Amino acid sequence: MALPVAMAQQGVRDRLDRPMRDLRISVTDRCNFRCVYCMPKATFGKDFAFLPQQSLLRFEEIERIARAGAALGVRKIRLTGGEPLLRKNIEQLIEKLAAIRTPDGRSLELAMTTNGALLRRKARSLADAGLNRVTVSLDALDDAIFRGMNDVDFPVADVLDGIDAAREAGLAPLKINMVVKRGVNEDQILPMARYFHGSGAILRFIEYMDVGETNGWQRDHTLPSRNIIDTVGAALPLIPVGRHHASEPAERWRYVDGGGEIGVISSVTHAFCGDCTRARLSTEGALYHCLFATRGYDLRALVRDPSVDDAQLTAVLAGLWQGRDDRYSELRGRQPADPAAPKGNARRIEMSYIGG
Repeated sequence: MALPVAMAQQGVRDRLDRPMRDLRISVTDRCNFRCVYCMPKATFGKDFAFLPQQSLLRFEEIERIARAGAALGVRKIRLTGGEPLLRKNIEQLIEKLAAIRTPDGRSLELAMTTNGALLRRKARSLADAGLNRVTVSLDALDDAIFRGMNDVDFPVADVLDGIDAAREAGLAPLKINMVVKRGVNEDQILPMARYFHGSGAILRFIEYMDVGETNGWQRDHTLPSRNIIDTVGAALPLIPVGRHHASEPAERWRYVDGGGEIGVISSVTHAFCGDCTRARLSTEGALYHCLFATRGYDLRALVRDPSVDDAQLTAVLAGLWQGRDDRYSELRGRQPADPAAPKGNARRIEMSYIGG
């Protein structure tokens, strides 16, 4: 079953004319942190039943789906979790993904989002396997605040050391993601900006989002990105520089003194669904079209069916994307009711399952 020539050359588009350019792959539902906005202990405690090993997509299965995505327009893959560095032999998967080529012969951009706890011991092997860069989640420089937010008493110094290891390994440009929750860590905005100013790393502030249903999200917990820019800019003057491309989630601001740049991801106060090019693959092989989705599409059954060849898999993936019309964040802004409330029996997927 061959793809139409136009699709092979230009990629597939959804109902809102958005191409599929980014594939985010969750490689594990486990994490060594219990961040209050992602995997709170009240839900993900000692007795929580994580996925059994046989339910996880094997590396060869992830590679097949990634190859199908590349044939349809995917140019960037991000490995997420849970915490992706907990997946045994993750370097083997990176090697497989690094060997994939687009229809015009180019390699894919390979990135990873990690909490940084294991970066010191893994950074070099990740780079050697073919990973291009990492994004590290870091929500505070103050050790007490950071330990409280990760809720496993993990020290911030070890994450900063992991960031140094990633830089030494050439996993650049480094990005640092800080989720800002009002009343918890907003006093860390300026210390974080000062610390990474001039370092070559790009600090990105993320509005606290209503992902999943276990983090107790309320709108007044969200500090608008405009406030964040005002806080940083008052001490370190900024000028807006826009986005690298329309589908990039972060708005960019550059320091006037040449000390680099920061970004803000305003998914609550300024939705950017109209340019979203991201598909998400869960740990057990469900494809999701939106971070706020309530259901996915089982690709694991397809890749484990010996009667389904690569062309058929690619055609199914194309059809799923062509039927996509997800734009939750835009619609949320038009709803007078609480958007965190489940609609009927639908429950939004957790970030720890689908990745950020």
